[in-house]
Amino acid sequence: MTKELEGAVALVTGASRGIGAAVAAELARHGAHVVITGRTQGGLEETDDAIRAAGSSATLLPLDLKEVDQIDAIGPTLFQRFGRLDILVHNAGTLGKLTPVGHIQPKDWAEVVAVHMTASWRLIRTCDPLLRQAPAGRAVFVTESRAREPRAYWGAMGATKAGMEHLVLTWAQELANTPLRVNLFDPGPVATRMRLNAFPGEDRSALPLPEAVAPALAALCLPSEQRHAMLAVADQAAPATV
Repeated sequence: MTKELEGAVALVTGASRGIGAAVAAELARHGAHVVITGRTQGGLEETDDAIRAAGSSATLLPLDLKEVDQIDAIGPTLFQRFGRLDILVHNAGTLGKLTPVGHIQPKDWAEVVAVHMTASWRLIRTCDPLLRQAPAGRAVFVTESRAREPRAYWGAMGATKAGMEHLVLTWAQELANTPLRVNLFDPGPVATRMRLNAFPGEDRSALPLPEAVAPALAALCLPSEQRHAMLAVADQAAPATV
């Protein structure tokens, strides 16, 4: 494999398992040094093992995205440590509680807002200067079909992902005349722990593994990729609208 990302630094949130871990390993296979974040130290260490097996290296950054001061420190920390940031993948997400809108509890609402909207805004704010300076800066935010297709009981997840999509696409429009490319990625149904929590009785044998969708997401991070302000759904792309 041609290592298009040799020398690049990538930040991946929610990288302790699932799609985040698979994408981190995929970016490593392309040559990137990957900064991986997540709440679970053990999970990050397993991802680190996979990255090393792919022939690259990682920096572990245990992080709770609800702690806003920790997010704000990411940009300055990366600048001090590496002097650059080429790729941002915001994969971290939370299911919240599947419940009627009128029954959503304040603490549950606060959690999904924090992870999907506030963390997205703060990641943009702290990473934007470094990504703009990168030769081929790339940012990808992982989304969910409920943002565009409302479904009973999914109000908190859908509303906050929709808000994230709008925020990201607005940022993308502001970057139209720069080399920085920003996109959304919807992996579709994937055999992740979050999916299991949402559909505990589902037959998972028919679902793709995170490793199967990681290459499509990683492709959006390559210097050769020119899609911008797009919604990529698994292996196909469609113009994003808000």
